[in-house]
Amino acid sequence: MGFVPKPRRRSWRSNGSVGMSCSSSFAPMESAKIKVVGVGGGGNNAVNRMIGSGLQGVEFFAINTDSQALVQSAAQNPLQIGELLTRGLGTGGNPLLGEQAAEESKEAIAAALKGSDLVFITAGMGGGTGSGAAPIVAQIAKDAGYLTVGVVTYPFSFEGRKRSLQALEAIDKLQKNVDTLIVIPNDRLLDIADEQTSLSDAFLLADDVLRQGVQGISDIITIPGLVNVDFADVKAVMKDSGTAMLGVGVSSSKNRAEEAAEQATLAPLIGSSIESATGVVYNITGGKDITLQEVNRVSQVVTSLADPSANIIFGAVVDDRFHGEIHVTIIATGFSQSFQKMLLTDPKAAKLVDKVASMQEGKGLPLPLTTPTQSPVPSRSPTRKLFFS
Repeated sequence: MGFVPKPRRRSWRSNGSVGMSCSSSFAPMESAKIKVVGVGGGGNNAVNRMIGSGLQGVEFFAINTDSQALVQSAAQNPLQIGELLTRGLGTGGNPLLGEQAAEESKEAIAAALKGSDLVFITAGMGGGTGSGAAPIVAQIAKDAGYLTVGVVTYPFSFEGRKRSLQALEAIDKLQKNVDTLIVIPNDRLLDIADEQTSLSDAFLLADDVLRQGVQGISDIITIPGLVNVDFADVKAVMKDSGTAMLGVGVSSSKNRAEEAAEQATLAPLIGSSIESATGVVYNITGGKDITLQEVNRVSQVVTSLADPSANIIFGAVVDDRFHGEIHVTIIATGFSQSFQKMLLTDPKAAKLVDKVASMQEGKGLPLPLTTPTQSPVPSRSPTRKLFFS
């Protein structure tokens, strides 16, 4: 893939209090080639959000059947698919047309992705182009040997049952064609949003969570920082990993390191799942005022909650825009597809799992292996699966 030999590596230990090492790399290396592909309206919006936020070190692509939507894209590489099939008019919410459009334009998609090391595919599940075309784009990327990570949203309940069913079918297809799949259930964003949040702001919030999922991984690979991560280490955690969860925390208080870490591990998007993860990738970002001790304290919180056998890697990045703040992004991997489906279709059961796990953790009891209503909660199957929940 065009990389130099693996650089010298060191392990991170938190003052000897945590008997777990986190691998990271300190020697400079050739950058991995990362492409972020937004598919459909939701994916295109997410890419615009990433570009607007100043996401660095990646190449952006916008794929759509709707030619007018591509005119609004800020991506430097817009790609209209299914031109003969849809004549630039979109799919009308029909995933089959989205799939056929991607099949029609397979060669153009493959050419756009050529030379990648890591491909992020972002989309809103439930519509036509995103649901139908994203699995085809993923298949092309994975068949070419690129590390392929899907970062997608599951519709709000108020968007209707038809859209939810289309989303579930699309997620099932996408899962088969990615190394790692992070699914963000939009309903769980309601636990984060203020009661006065407008409808348009709710969708912007969903776009921003997609952005954080991509940036949490890409920054630790591409941005020189306090601790940089070898792409090979990221690949070791995320290759053929299936379902993953996302957690995000931000704090500017006196105890900002601990607070940001605790927010990320207890966030509504990640629940109590970090304890059952087989792999964890986390990113610590702060301004020039971030200290080594603060990086250490974040690591203590994360590693103390993770399973001792989990494969853990992390990076620490300095970004002047975050002076006075610490941002922590966690991607926890290694979950069963049945657990992910429960999180999407039965939020009450998912919250009950979180509550029971939190209570048992507080009492020092082992976490449950089954839920009251479903069979396995996160399991360590040979084929690991990752999602955002």
